[in-house]
Amino acid sequence: MKNILLILFPIFLMNCTRQQVENQSYILHPAVSQKAVLVLFPCIPCDKEHTVAEADFLRDMDEIGITTILLDYNQKLFLSESEKLELSQFLNQIFDENKIEKQNIFMGGFSSGGNLAAMVTNYLLETRNEIQPKGVFIVDAPFDLEQLYNGAKKDLIQNVDVDAVEEAKFLVEFLEKKLGNPAQEIENYMKNSPYLISKNAAQNISQLTKIKTRFYCEPALDWQAENRNRVYEDLNAFKLEKAYESLLELGGRNVEFIETENRGIRANGQRHPHSWNIVARENLVNWILN
Repeated sequence: MKNILLILFPIFLMNCTRQQVENQSYILHPAVSQKAVLVLFPCIPCDKEHTVAEADFLRDMDEIGITTILLDYNQKLFLSESEKLELSQFLNQIFDENKIEKQNIFMGGFSSGGNLAAMVTNYLLETRNEIQPKGVFIVDAPFDLEQLYNGAKKDLIQNVDVDAVEEAKFLVEFLEKKLGNPAQEIENYMKNSPYLISKNAAQNISQLTKIKTRFYCEPALDWQAENRNRVYEDLNAFKLEKAYESLLELGGRNVEFIETENRGIRANGQRHPHSWNIVARENLVNWILN
């Protein structure tokens, strides 16, 4: 009987360490033998369940040694200094309460979540926090809030697509309430954008030159022209490419701009280039583990 218990106990322990932890604010999938940790931020209207459903690359990450933390931290396009502090404390709390090793940590975010992932990563590095990300990846994020505002105004005038118009109404109202009109309040936009093209302002992501950084986008110009009447300069892809170039100018040596084709398929089968799934699983895993 003792021998049987000795055999079963490690198996029981292993199964316990692999259990999913679902908190009101996050979902944790611990790896059995942790090699890295991946923390993901959702888009403004999204949540952790949306990330589970849409980010197909997450499948079986725990099986290959990557612990994943899917956050519900949303409803934001940028972070104030106090929010950066609070978020850094919250992340440390997740790691400490769940006894996750603070090694080989990677951040990622989709859409507005990409803004948050970039800015909190920059803050963690700048403040020499216990959590020191080794890399961050940004998926089709609206990095330049001035350009985002102007693009939303353009979508309202063009009135091409119902969803685009509704999103534009929300964005104009949200940004004017939080930051004002960029024509009069450009300093607010420079302070709160991850990157601002008009001022070549990269202070909110300058620390990313020290780590591995990836910008993912899928321009899909035919789709954009047909469905949104947009050209390349209207897209998040254009803003991310400019941010990428700025980081290169600042000395970044592990910065990548990844432009995909025909990967933007959402969980319901809808073709849409603004999607978590422009990220290829095998390539991402190799980037994290190697």
